[in-house]
Amino acid sequence: MKRQRLGIALAAFLLALPGAPAAAQKPAKTPAQQPAKAAAQPPAKAPASDIDPDAVAALDRMGAFLRTVKTFRVRAATTRDRVLENGQLVQADARVDILARFPDRLRLDTESTRQERMYLYDGKSFTIYGKRIQYYATIPAPPTIGQLSLMLSDKYDISIPLEDLFWWGAENVIPVALTSATEIGPADVLGTTCQQYAFRQEGLDWQIWIQLGENPLPRKLVITTTTDASRPQYSAVYMWDLAPSYNEAAFVFDPPAGALKIPLATADKAGN
Repeated sequence: MKRQRLGIALAAFLLALPGAPAAAQKPAKTPAQQPAKAAAQPPAKAPASDIDPDAVAALDRMGAFLRTVKTFRVRAATTRDRVLENGQLVQADARVDILARFPDRLRLDTESTRQERMYLYDGKSFTIYGKRIQYYATIPAPPTIGQLSLMLSDKYDISIPLEDLFWWGAENVIPVALTSATEIGPADVLGTTCQQYAFRQEGLDWQIWIQLGENPLPRKLVITTTTDASRPQYSAVYMWDLAPSYNEAAFVFDPPAGALKIPLATADKAGN
């Protein structure tokens, strides 16, 4: 199966997780969360004057580098706008901590004022655990992180936080059509020298700060949903460790005392 992806490497964290607050208005799913349609027409190309080839090349370099990183830990501090019924924006902060070893080990811990969740994948099974409610579900899993991401999306309507990290530039995704690409200039993110870029695509304006030097890592991201009159934003700052210390137990779920196992509900494809 091919997938469309957001031009950026990082999708908006927690936008599509089950159990999100009903009072929050969710932006439309990013292209990275939507399977491509076989009959879809190729997107129209933007005028050459609106696309800075250096900005696009910077994305390509970042993607190529990320594909060489087989083990990493990344911590992200995120802010997401919620749209109230009266149109006012209110901010919600969250944190995510990812430990990944390709192709078949993944641990994610997420925390916000509303929920704490743990995601664990050991190459054979996947577990999602709600720390505050003490519920967990475990299912058999395919042999790679990429296959796991597809299965969770297609069968359970679950998006792994920051899952576009695992799709950037891969062969089985379709690049999204950019309508604008601009190099803004140098900037500092938490003491790291970066280059800032601004992009547009249908429904989204977004900016990304890419670390300069031999490790072109994404360090900051801002997404603005332009299809909503309130123009809600998502922002994140990323802290990377390319040589994390860990052991195999980090990817295995050991149910704490009092935790209750429940089945993981499949997505209702009929919409009923």
